[in-house]
Amino acid sequence: MRVLFVCLGNICRSPAAEVVFRTMAPDVITDSAGTAGWHVGKPPYGPMQVAAETRGYDLSDRRARQFQRDDFNRFDLIIAMDDANQRDIEALRPEGAATPVRLFTDYALDCGMDHVPDPYYTRDFDGTLDLIERAARGLKTAL
Repeated sequence: MRVLFVCLGNICRSPAAEVVFRTMAPDVITDSAGTAGWHVGKPPYGPMQVAAETRGYDLSDRRARQFQRDDFNRFDLIIAMDDANQRDIEALRPEGAATPVRLFTDYALDCGMDHVPDPYYTRDFDGTLDLIERAARGLKTAL
């Protein structure tokens, strides 16, 4: 199984989701990407790394990359952090590609959220990680 986590810039939510999920499900191949290319090649945002490290997650080896059409062929499941990213991903879907694109919060039952808020703007890194951990547990169960 190959799962790709996608957010806007690939410096907060998606690299954190990738590492959290990979920690919970080490047998699943994971990666992360952003729909925008602003941060390509850069490490995750410093405050996100600090918040994750406090919980035992090391994001330091991750580097931002931009989502590509070929990702539909490389992954079995694509997880978007919000509906804007889901729309941007779907806009790149090649004809005939059947890879499902789901919202991460679909796996966080009864969380009361329809997206993973971007802590780059909200500054709530711990709240974002709480939701990511909950969704990751749900995704692991679903797989």
